[in-house]
Amino acid sequence: MTVFYPEAHDWAAILARPEQHNEEPLTVAREVFEAVKAQGDTALRRYTAQFDKAHITDFLVTPAEFAEAEKLADDSLKAAIRLAAGNITAFHKKQLSAVVEWQNPQGITCRQEPRPIEKVGLYVPGGSAPLFSTVLMLAIPARLAGCKEIVLCTPPDAQGTIHPAILWTAAFCGVTKVYKAGGIQAIAAMTFGTESIPKVYKLFGPGNRYVMAAKQLATHYGVAIDMPAGPSEVMVIADETANPSFIAADLLSQAEHGKDSQTLLLTWTPEILPWVEQEIERQLNELPRKDIAKAAMENSRFIVLKDTDTAIAMANEYAPEHLILCINNYRALTEKISNAGSVFLGNYSPESAGDYASGTNHTLPTNAYAKAYSGINMDAFIKKITFQEITREGLEYLAPTLTNMAENEQLQAHSNAVKIRIKK
Repeated sequence: MTVFYPEAHDWAAILARPEQHNEEPLTVAREVFEAVKAQGDTALRRYTAQFDKAHITDFLVTPAEFAEAEKLADDSLKAAIRLAAGNITAFHKKQLSAVVEWQNPQGITCRQEPRPIEKVGLYVPGGSAPLFSTVLMLAIPARLAGCKEIVLCTPPDAQGTIHPAILWTAAFCGVTKVYKAGGIQAIAAMTFGTESIPKVYKLFGPGNRYVMAAKQLATHYGVAIDMPAGPSEVMVIADETANPSFIAADLLSQAEHGKDSQTLLLTWTPEILPWVEQEIERQLNELPRKDIAKAAMENSRFIVLKDTDTAIAMANEYAPEHLILCINNYRALTEKISNAGSVFLGNYSPESAGDYASGTNHTLPTNAYAKAYSGINMDAFIKKITFQEITREGLEYLAPTLTNMAENEQLQAHSNAVKIRIKK
């Protein structure tokens, strides 16, 4: 659909995401959660057979299975993964938090120190494609943060095996506990713990709407999650300097993720639209996942706006997971971007680079959650603890302020905790 020069009051309707019906996934998630909580591995086996058509005896991947994956994984793919891992590691190392300390002359010292989340659960989808890149994006920062227990769950195929690329990447990244469990039942297992799969403190990773419903349900049981998420999405902003074939390729790279993915193109140069449409048609016919991409492109929007500032304003309103600026003056506009998961600058920065190997993380907020959430970074695997030390002189300096504030909030015990020390 192409829209020309829409008024601001019409933006919400034009930018609406494909409708998600979450009631049914949440109902199923509740049922599975209750069963796994009560029955542990027994329920896990039953749902794995039901949903994944796999009959699993032992969920933990064995050393022999890792060794087999080492043999089966393609050597050229291993080399590509090593290169990608190097870039991802280097960029994420730069994000490591330092100790912050502040002192005042009256005798107060405040300090903040980072600590890794001890137990994390990584979910790696394995449905229509083996997403070994997600292993890189989650396991590398977890390892760099120093998480003591890294649990990875991924669905088995009907023969009860895991794709060798996923297993090899997990081993390469230092993950030794990989479990053959997927979908809602895997999230439930990591939420409660079963005889095989341990309970974790925080869950990470993408998934379909059933997995997303399960992750949100996990928060009701005291388990944190990385972020709410939904179908993948990309917004491209293009001008006369953009290459139509590049734009088409970027739109299709998101469309092939799933039928509910959304793609948007904003421009103030309508002359490029027929060329983009022609390229989409040509490239679409060459894709193995043509049917998925074609269905997703039905959710596409081509929007013609009056100028650059209007396009940036619309992008900030939409808050895309991926934002690609195929425009001449992109460097001058970056400071105006306030809501986006990850931004790709210029004609030679495809979204695919961020998905795999440039160094940034590809686990990003969707569904406008970029207005409040960051993509995965080192802070996601770290909590920060504050410490304070106050000398007697420091407490005497603070005492009038503390007692005044406590008593005005009618919290006398708070005030007494200060006064008793001063009297001593």
